[in-house]
Amino acid sequence: MKQIAIILLVALTILSCGETKNQEKEETIAESTPQRVYPVEITSVFDAHGGIQKWNAMNNLCFTLEKEEGNEVHTVDLKSRKARIETENYTLGFDGEKVWLAQDSTYFQPERARFYHNLMFYFYAMPFVLGDEGIAYSDVDPLTVGDVSYPGTKISFGDGVGDAPDDEYILYRDPKTNQMAWLAYTVTYGKNEKSDRFSFIKYADWQEVNGLQLPKTLEWYALEDGVPTTKRSERTFTKPTATATELEATIFEKPQNGKFVE
Repeated sequence: MKQIAIILLVALTILSCGETKNQEKEETIAESTPQRVYPVEITSVFDAHGGIQKWNAMNNLCFTLEKEEGNEVHTVDLKSRKARIETENYTLGFDGEKVWLAQDSTYFQPERARFYHNLMFYFYAMPFVLGDEGIAYSDVDPLTVGDVSYPGTKISFGDGVGDAPDDEYILYRDPKTNQMAWLAYTVTYGKNEKSDRFSFIKYADWQEVNGLQLPKTLEWYALEDGVPTTKRSERTFTKPTATATELEATIFEKPQNGKFVE
């Protein structure tokens, strides 16, 4: 039975990560909606990371991706998936319809912008982005690394879901904690066909972000006979925030010196 609740909101609207402005109090009547039902295996992973309801209560996510050539500050509207990536040399964004790029020189290749604008967000926001609409789940054989066997769930997408619906993911969970341990994924962007070539990321450690367990370090591994064996690179995420505050739409709009890219 649907319940009607009157919620008094005292909101701070974020202009960008670290900037706020006051907003008047307003009363909103919120009508509860049925929660989506997930497979038990996926639900157990969500629960081990703070819970899908906790994630769904958040409206924005910000983090810094440390890179040798210069750090990237990512700002994402979790409901619309609008995004903004800021660096010293360029700014990249998605306004909800189009991807744009602003730079004084060719620091970032424009043809990579559409593919990259949400790539690291997607890896960082695991496992919760695997609760999006249009996803199908199926069990797969476990991944055995060393003497540990990690149960797996395959994720595939419906037609027209996202920019690359032929992508596939396999989430492998820790058999003791149910936390995400490994991610296998394919890349099909721009190919218009499925791939059987999986890459592997180890979710090496986690950090608490407003009640959620989000990754601190991701490690990419080389494979032998389809099994990850040797670490070849890693990425570290710092200064993470996740809140229910709604972001200003202007954050994601193309600046005057920006250009829309395909």
